[in-house]
Amino acid sequence: MNDVDVRHYPLSPAVAVRPQPSSNLFVYGQAPRLVLWEATRCCDLVCVHCRVAPVIHRHPLELHTQEAKALFRQLLRFEVNEPPRLVITGGDPIFRPDLVELVAYANHLGLHISVATSGTPSLTADYVTRLKEAGLNSLELGLDGSTAASHDAFRGAAGSFQWTMEGLEAAQAADIPIQINTLVARQNLADLPRLYELAQVVGASRWALFFLVPIGWSQVLDEITAEQSEQFLASLWRLTSQTPLAVTATEAPHYFRIAYDQMRAAGMSETAILDTPLSRGFGTREGNGTIFVSHTGQVYPSGWLPLPAGNVRRESLVSLYRDSAFLQSLRNVDRLWGRCGRCPYKAICGGSRARAYAISGDPFASDDLCPYQPPDSLKREA
Repeated sequence: MNDVDVRHYPLSPAVAVRPQPSSNLFVYGQAPRLVLWEATRCCDLVCVHCRVAPVIHRHPLELHTQEAKALFRQLLRFEVNEPPRLVITGGDPIFRPDLVELVAYANHLGLHISVATSGTPSLTADYVTRLKEAGLNSLELGLDGSTAASHDAFRGAAGSFQWTMEGLEAAQAADIPIQINTLVARQNLADLPRLYELAQVVGASRWALFFLVPIGWSQVLDEITAEQSEQFLASLWRLTSQTPLAVTATEAPHYFRIAYDQMRAAGMSETAILDTPLSRGFGTREGNGTIFVSHTGQVYPSGWLPLPAGNVRRESLVSLYRDSAFLQSLRNVDRLWGRCGRCPYKAICGGSRARAYAISGDPFASDDLCPYQPPDSLKREA
């Protein structure tokens, strides 16, 4: 097994914290809630925020059709009440000629399948209809700017905005639920309110915000500041009470701290909070509730945290997810140090481990996108 040596990252001493929901409630050690499979790295776009360099030829060691189907079957072997949701991503999965076949097979297994694709001429109405007939549950498309000029600048291809809108129109016509994926960076922070409106106009059921992690090509962009993230996430929480549009914040788990505090301030009991749909995401972060399988079968906590736990060609995803010492350590919030280590909200948040690693080289360090300062009584030397 190709696992990270966790001895390099010592266990932080335990610290007393003020009452918060039990951390045991938010440790997803038996099964992930979400499995992302990078079907290929091929893509026609050259997005400035891509975590990897785009390529136009498929890698010879990509999981082939039968290996992909075997991976899908492994999701059933987690033997939980509801199998993990499967997101087929890339690159652009449409580069795989077997994509429709794989969606149909996943549907046959009873899996919930999403495809995260790109706005290109390949995403035709006919192709979207084929995905629908194969059993696709939702289609994910990226919108990073509310205009053709702003979106195309992020995607590196003139016409991407129009192709994306046409793909969204095709998904609506085929009655496929739509998820809009949007980067959050300094370059488009002011445009996010307009993107929120656009997500509603195109009939999206979910708006997924991906907060920039400075790896790969995305290092040419700028993260928003911690104070900006706090203000934006607070406004995002207020929006959730005004719209049926589901909103998620990837690589910004301190959104859960903000939401938790707002619900308590509104008089909700802890029991009532744990009954909310949002609470199902508490604690979800890299390796704890989510897992990423690369185009060559490498298993990572997420696509933004490039520390491998093994390969599904050699071991089952079930054993890798459950038994990897590195993944187990990521699920143990007592290994966190700095502000994240002494934070009373670490059970429901835990910080972005990908950002901590990208900035400091240590996946257990503090997440600098969160400005929260733990109470003085919890301070200790980092």
